[in-house]
Amino acid sequence: MDTKIGSLDNCKPASNDVCSPVNGTVSTIQGSVYPAVVNFSEATLGRHLARRLVQIGVNDVFSVPGDFNLTLLDHLIAEPGLNLIGCCNELNAGYAADGYARSRGVGACVVTFTVGGLSVLNAIAGAYSESLPLICIVGGPNSNDYGTNRILHHTVGLPDFSQELRCFQTVTCYQAVVNNLEDAHDMIDTAISTALKESKPVYISIGCNLAAIPHPTFAREPVPFALSPKLSNKMGLEAAVEAAAEFLNKAVKPVLVGGPKLRVAKACEAFVELVDAGGYAVAVMPSGKGLVPEHHPHFIGTYWGAVSTAFCAEIVESADAYLFAGPIYNDYSSVGYSLLLKKEKAIIVQPDRVVIGNGPAFGCVLMKDFLRELAKRLKHNNTAYENYHRIFVPEGQPLKAAPKDPLRVNVLFQHIQKMLSSDSAVIAETGDSWFNCQKLKLPAGCGYEFQMQYGSIGWSVGATLGYAQARRRTAYASLK
Repeated sequence: MDTKIGSLDNCKPASNDVCSPVNGTVSTIQGSVYPAVVNFSEATLGRHLARRLVQIGVNDVFSVPGDFNLTLLDHLIAEPGLNLIGCCNELNAGYAADGYARSRGVGACVVTFTVGGLSVLNAIAGAYSESLPLICIVGGPNSNDYGTNRILHHTVGLPDFSQELRCFQTVTCYQAVVNNLEDAHDMIDTAISTALKESKPVYISIGCNLAAIPHPTFAREPVPFALSPKLSNKMGLEAAVEAAAEFLNKAVKPVLVGGPKLRVAKACEAFVELVDAGGYAVAVMPSGKGLVPEHHPHFIGTYWGAVSTAFCAEIVESADAYLFAGPIYNDYSSVGYSLLLKKEKAIIVQPDRVVIGNGPAFGCVLMKDFLRELAKRLKHNNTAYENYHRIFVPEGQPLKAAPKDPLRVNVLFQHIQKMLSSDSAVIAETGDSWFNCQKLKLPAGCGYEFQMQYGSIGWSVGATLGYAQARRRTAYASLK
């Protein structure tokens, strides 16, 4: 992890353009028009940060005001394209930014020093576990207080300003402590571009006395980021596709299974192309629900070992070859590591790596490229789906309840199922809703989000706010 801390004697040339690889779509293309000159009174650090957020697609920032960030918030509010949404506490502001990032591709929150930073930390850790680009902005101490041995309020009572930073270092991919205007431009741009490239949260601390000060490095509208896409190694890609095609084409009843890393790899469409080309039965891991279209004619349900949806595990585990795209095998998704899978039958496709059986392995191969090229080489084989269709028995309807009978879970979810449409989304809370929501059949266009890796109870409340704010015309069901 990289940490950049501005120092009073370290001056770096300003850079308006960050050109580096990114594995995502949240970026803007540098235009040919030279950026307009900004009125000097508006050429402040706060307005620069606001303009950058708008450029990358953040139009709503979730915040909790505090005396260390009040001036910064004033400058964020002054940006026409930015809407400030106040939250009751920092944890929910972080959860809201998480939900916003799931819908919009990137999210942001603003909190105050230490008391706010340590409160939002849990939400940032959850976003890190889900590989979500999230900009966590903290109003930091006055830059003149560094090195004075002073004790500040909102802290634990020690003259140490680095406690918050040290906590964030393990749950963010980049940290920038801005206590110097000379290199603030560079540090902010590097932090934001790193979040987009790595698809992880970053931490930016802004000295509370700096946000309103004009500086020449902010005198022009910031040049939009020009982030070049990552590229696959061509030889590695060709070798991986050839080996995978040979592996799958000789199988009798191969299947495909989608996992949660389809999102970070931006490979959902490529995975569907592979499904269409091969005619295979397709399932989804529980943590990947919502990333694979459940209205697809060859969709067979959620593969979750012993608690899979009906007849799905029988097809997956009896296959003589299976391709898992973007899996995470933790104790939850593997039902205590009890999946009846054999490594020699599996192709594991990660965002930038492919492993076939017990070997070989191919690095520097992007999932999206691999799946699209593999789709061109597969022979059509729908044997596994025909086997599923042969053994499948439709679910029965729950018994009709009398008006005064206690409400049963299966009856409740029958009603929820009827509510779902292409204009709705399900935000599932940690706990019972995980299991019951896996049984929901998502119609085309219906969103689905939950936090299976981190599993923070209460996440869905803030996440629903953020997700809905990013997609205001959609109906949402937050299930707890």
